[in-house]
Amino acid sequence: MSLNQSILIQITLNLITMSYKTWKLEQESYENAFARRLLVEYNIKEVTTQRQAKNGTREFEFPVSATSPKTRYTNYKSKNKLRLAVYKSGYVRNVNSCSSNYQLNPVYKSERRQMFLTEKGKLKTYIYDSVTRVKIWNTMARMKFMLDFYLKNYFYGKL
Repeated sequence: MSLNQSILIQITLNLITMSYKTWKLEQESYENAFARRLLVEYNIKEVTTQRQAKNGTREFEFPVSATSPKTRYTNYKSKNKLRLAVYKSGYVRNVNSCSSNYQLNPVYKSERRQMFLTEKGKLKTYIYDSVTRVKIWNTMARMKFMLDFYLKNYFYGKL
């Protein structure tokens, strides 16, 4: 490989890296702008800690009680505000439930297969149906899903 070819390859790699970095910065600016709009339009505050931000998690506090209005506990007024978080792993979770942070992602039925060794030394495949969560890979899409969940289940104001 000649010197000119290696320089050209290095320049090309730098351009690809630089374009990825600028794309990443642009996406982060869109996400931050969306979070600011949530605060302005719906009074939804971002309460992400430094540790969560480092891990790619964004947590939001909503201006409603953590108790769902569609449950039997509608007369109970909780002091805790609803908190939802979007995770880099693709999940959206309710993070202030009493026992666990349950997932809000949509579900679908799928077929699972597992293979085991039987007592007779033969391989046997077990096939069964299970429920699988849909992962939402884009941060903007996760934040939009979180907002839609809030509007559908908790928000009773004017848009």
